Amino acid sequence: MIGIVTRTSFRIAAWSPRTKRVIVFLVLAAAFALPLRGLLRNQGPPMEEGFMLVFPERVLHGDFPNRDFLHLYGPGSLWALAGWMKVLGVTLTAERLFGLLQQIGVVAGVYWLARAWGRRLGLACALLALLFIVPPLGLTALAWIGGVALGLIGLNLTLVGRRAVDVDPRRAARYLFWGGLVSAGALLFRLDLVIAVGLGALGATAGLSWAAKRKFATGLGIGVLAYVIQLVTAGPYNTFKGMVLDPVVYLRGGRRLPIPPSWNHLDGFLQRSGAIQPPKWPLPHLETSQQLFVWFFVMIAVVVAVPIIGRFALRRRPSSRRARVLFAAGLFGLGMLPQGIQRVDSAHFSWVSCVSLALLPVAVVELVRLRRSTTPRWTPALTIVAIPIAIVLLFPHFTGWSYADFVAQTFGRHRLAFAIERNGRTFYYGRDDVAQAARELLAEVPKVAKPGDKLFVGPTDLRKTPYSDAYLYYLLPEYPPGTYFIEMDPGVANRAGSRMPSDLAHSQVAILSGVWNDWDEPNDARKFGSNESNLVLRRDFCLVKTFGVRPDDKNHTPLYELYINRSISSDPDGTGRECPTN
Repeated sequence: MIGIVTRTSFRIAAWSPRTKRVIVFLVLAAAFALPLRGLLRNQGPPMEEGFMLVFPERVLHGDFPNRDFLHLYGPGSLWALAGWMKVLGVTLTAERLFGLLQQIGVVAGVYWLARAWGRRLGLACALLALLFIVPPLGLTALAWIGGVALGLIGLNLTLVGRRAVDVDPRRAARYLFWGGLVSAGALLFRLDLVIAVGLGALGATAGLSWAAKRKFATGLGIGVLAYVIQLVTAGPYNTFKGMVLDPVVYLRGGRRLPIPPSWNHLDGFLQRSGAIQPPKWPLPHLETSQQLFVWFFVMIAVVVAVPIIGRFALRRRPSSRRARVLFAAGLFGLGMLPQGIQRVDSAHFSWVSCVSLALLPVAVVELVRLRRSTTPRWTPALTIVAIPIAIVLLFPHFTGWSYADFVAQTFGRHRLAFAIERNGRTFYYGRDDVAQAARELLAEVPKVAKPGDKLFVGPTDLRKTPYSDAYLYYLLPEYPPGTYFIEMDPGVANRAGSRMPSDLAHSQVAILSGVWNDWDEPNDARKFGSNESNLVLRRDFCLVKTFGVRPDDKNHTPLYELYINRSISSDPDGTGRECPTN
């Protein structure tokens, strides 16, 4: 095996640099293209993808995050996505293509880092990053992915500037400035990336002159000044509450899961409800929950080990470019670790693993070099083969099998997504019964509501707000959201003293979802919050119609309930906007 790998390695080494660049580009392009059609038509997470469709549209209509709607992250992703949709339109395809660009940014950033070890190792690391970043939530344009992409690109620019300091100071100054500016973009996308960006910058700039460090700091400072827009439009308190207090203080107890993950079952409700069934895998494999358990410890071990290896390599070879890159990238990955611990599920593990575990092949090469005076020629080639195979064998349900399933969906196989369409807008849902109920609901809303009426979407029992079908706002764009809590979170929307009861009272139409009534996680999401919103519903609203029935529910709980505010039920406009008499 080693002989075959080594001979292949020698043949590839004889290719011209241009041929190698083209092949790298084609391989990565093919790796993204193969699952693309399946990803574009795959079911989306109803709340997460829902609010990433609704939020930028609200920005285009003049609303501001944390003034007009809750947004737990930085405003940068919404500004960028709103600009993107201004050009391409507010569509699911536009949102997912933006998500694809963010994923390409992550993979390109990892490749750029690992390129210091050659194209083959760079390509292997990039493909690992792709394998980690694509499956968890498909192409949903979440801010974390864009923030990591900008953080990696900023780190690479800073490292390029460092290399040029002694050769071309003016060029170095430009790269250091842009490294800081792009890194600031990462913080505008996700403020909680400050640890990763800060540690990565320290590793990249350590030992440079104060003048060089000031160039980076100037770029970073200018970029972060964009937060002034957020502070002015939303207000300092609203910004601090929405981006710090709500996610860190009020929400955390309702989202955290047991550490480490349970060995014999999945703790996360969304992961259980969409759990990957054991595939027809030709080799022995652990159960899904067991893979997640092992992944947790592998993730922590690798995230900690990579910067340590980089540090030892840097101490032995202070002028080594590779050692500096590994150290800085390892520190960046270490700063991402809190994201993988705050909620121990596969999505958060992937968001951390896409950097540190993706760089494991080059870390192993450096480790071998530390232990031996020379690196055997077969080490890189063997590493390229062995590590990806080991990762796929350890976590097939979350990496190789999930990727392969998206490829199969591209060619029309294994599709479990059902389209919900209205007026040219489409959303894909993973349950046929819910999709059918939603279609009937969407057809009924215009019969009882007028364009401009405020729409409230929430769960059927407003004492518990673990999740929301926020995608309904996207499919009903003529009815502006009537609540600050487009994204509903436990301990936030249902907290005593929140504005949700007032928002509901001032809405004309309410859609309540029973889809998530059996939400059950070992955290505070199971606790009941304020009952005031339920009282407002009973006092001010009347039920118009129900749609669908929860399967295996002896109480025949509807999937969706449509309400109208009693204040509009007597409108003499002939539209049938009145409460039923029964």
